[in-house]
Amino acid sequence: MSNIFRIETDRRRSRAVVYNGIVFVGGMAADDRSQDITGQTKQALARVEKYLSDAGTDKSRLLSAQIWLKDIGRDFEAMNAVWNDWTAPGASPTRATAQCEMGAADVLVEIIVTAAVARTE
Repeated sequence: MSNIFRIETDRRRSRAVVYNGIVFVGGMAADDRSQDITGQTKQALARVEKYLSDAGTDKSRLLSAQIWLKDIGRDFEAMNAVWNDWTAPGASPTRATAQCEMGAADVLVEIIVTAAVARTE
């Protein structure tokens, strides 16, 4: 049986969990929520990259992504421009994007990913 490796765990959540060669990165949002969708998407993706790295992998090994937007009509195109520049060439994951009410009024985007890792803990 594979061990479960948890990254930055508190009473409510882990930022990422590695199990059986897969890392599950929880919802990442921007730290500076005064930014527009472009800025918030860049920040969220930087956080995703950090937790992928902490788990021993990178964006070239993404399997799936869920992107949640506060206002899909307004922000979909600009978010996609950042996403398209960020993803590794030839390694786009499966992806779904939806609009939802966010946990805080100033959050414009939240991103959840899964990826394959080279190591298991």
